[in-house]
Amino acid sequence: MQNRRDFLKHTSLMLAGGLMAPQILSSAVVPAASGKTMGFQLYSLRGMITGSGIQSVLEAVSRIGYKNLEAANYDNGKIYGLAPADFKKQVDDLGMKCTSAHLGQAYTKEKEAEVMGWWDKAIEAHHELGVKYIVQPFMPVNEKSKLDDLKIYCDYFSTVGSKTTAAGISFGYHNHTTEFRKIGDQVIFDYMLNNVSKKHVCFELDVYWCHEGGSDPAEYLKKYADQIRLTHIKDAKEIGASGKMDFKAIFDQMNANKVKDWYVEIEEYTNHDAVASAQQSFDFLNKAEFVK
Repeated sequence: MQNRRDFLKHTSLMLAGGLMAPQILSSAVVPAASGKTMGFQLYSLRGMITGSGIQSVLEAVSRIGYKNLEAANYDNGKIYGLAPADFKKQVDDLGMKCTSAHLGQAYTKEKEAEVMGWWDKAIEAHHELGVKYIVQPFMPVNEKSKLDDLKIYCDYFSTVGSKTTAAGISFGYHNHTTEFRKIGDQVIFDYMLNNVSKKHVCFELDVYWCHEGGSDPAEYLKKYADQIRLTHIKDAKEIGASGKMDFKAIFDQMNANKVKDWYVEIEEYTNHDAVASAQQSFDFLNKAEFVK
């Protein structure tokens, strides 16, 4: 499995050279009929992005029927190698919206000015893109860290969140399995939820990594209804294929919480065909009565 952090840091450099020229969107793209507004994390098609370019990927996602996108490629003011306005136009022209984006920076007190300057430029770019959320999907803190290290990151995220809030964007944090381990007697994820500024930081619950971390995603959604405002819908491979995820309980609680922003993410594929996996996941959710 490709490391998400490496992808976020390096893929844009590979893409930029091939994606700068304007391209004509295909008039043959006909989205699948669905009354449901389903989101899709573009990281799911990372290999295709690198090989075929972002426009081909957007057209494929639109054909399937996904409506809301979450980006995962920001570098130096550009998104997938494009100016934010150009990427937004490509997405909008296909009848979709880019509503969220994954990006982030590690933090140290010594590099605070540099890091905050990076965020200022990133926030400006994503304000131009028109996203509702900016989400950081990593931090260098784990069960071997000190609680003080975790508190530093809670304060850091609160500061970044105050910046995004001023720009009309919500700042969130996305979990993996590490956050369900403990530092001393404190579960990392719970500590974060209770120590960030609730006014400035929300959370994107990755339901699969929560499950794999030994916790119940539906229970977390219930307990922290005010703070978990968006989710990643994920399975071992295609959505619903493993049989071990209780998506009905998850969506029932999401519906109770009025969570409207969620994104399918697929990290591994049964037949090494990412588009087929995205289609299979869409079909499962489109047929599910619990998905509103």
